[in-house]
Amino acid sequence: MSGISHLLVSLNVMTGILVSLAALTIASLVLLSPKPRIATALERQFIDQSTKTLKPFPSFEGSSKESSSTPIHLSVIVPAYQEQDRLPTMIQEAVQVLDSRQDADHFSYEIIIVDDGSKDKTTEIALGLSKTHAEKYAKNPQRNATREIRVMTLERNRGKGGAVTQGILGCRGDFILFADADGASKFEDLAKLEKELAANKTKSLGIAIGSRAHMVDSESVVKRSFIRNFLMRGFHLVVYILGIQSIKDTQCGFKLFTRQAAQLIFPCMHVEGWIFDIEILVIAEKLCIPVTEVPIDWHEVDGSKMSLLRDSIEMLVQLLMIRLNYFFGLWTIKKQSRK
Repeated sequence: MSGISHLLVSLNVMTGILVSLAALTIASLVLLSPKPRIATALERQFIDQSTKTLKPFPSFEGSSKESSSTPIHLSVIVPAYQEQDRLPTMIQEAVQVLDSRQDADHFSYEIIIVDDGSKDKTTEIALGLSKTHAEKYAKNPQRNATREIRVMTLERNRGKGGAVTQGILGCRGDFILFADADGASKFEDLAKLEKELAANKTKSLGIAIGSRAHMVDSESVVKRSFIRNFLMRGFHLVVYILGIQSIKDTQCGFKLFTRQAAQLIFPCMHVEGWIFDIEILVIAEKLCIPVTEVPIDWHEVDGSKMSLLRDSIEMLVQLLMIRLNYFFGLWTIKKQSRK
């Protein structure tokens, strides 16, 4: 009998320890987990190049037709932090690709450059690109077609995830692409992502993400330092262990969403740093949104803003926070209706 009593006492002690650990974990998550910053009034506005006045970005709710006087097929979101040097080349390539399509089929698009609290001339450069773009096409308007560059300037740095999310919440397109400002991804490969979404059985609900996984043995990857390749493979292993097993390259900055998929995901986002891509995939998985990985052309571009060791540690910590917050129910996903 004394043995049973001793066992019960031990079980009670262990239960108490586990409950205390769980409570401590939850309290730590509540205190330390990232919390999205609410956009300021100025961050919700852009300069209309036709009137030179400030206008509000439209509501992200509803269809693209409800947020724009003319249908817009594609919104391109470009997060930019300290990108005064690399941004013009990337935008020029994107505009060239998009204009070639518009000339053929009255394709309408908008590009939203989101300056993530830069201290250089990123906003000035972006506004210059927007103005030049507007002046060029004012001389050659196309009926029922929109081609526009808008600039969103965040007053303080939020992180790449925060910039992408805020840009998407102000866009109008039926399809939404976010693309890195460095131009590392070949913009022409947008067609590959669109082809995969078109093949999706649920036409209005899907995500196609660019992937560099096929380049793991390519010269550009092999030439990287040992420590960088070691950390990259370690990160992918942790991502796999923590549940993202069907996607080989989660971090490529070239992802295409249907509007409905984006409407289900981005109002629920919490993470604003580099690891935000993982939360996108976690939410998509929970909502059963189809995700397709598409090999694209990609090349290394000098000028990365990442601090290899610091950001790798931060990404690992936030990766664990994502999983724990959803596991304990601290972060929830709004169940919106699927139209």
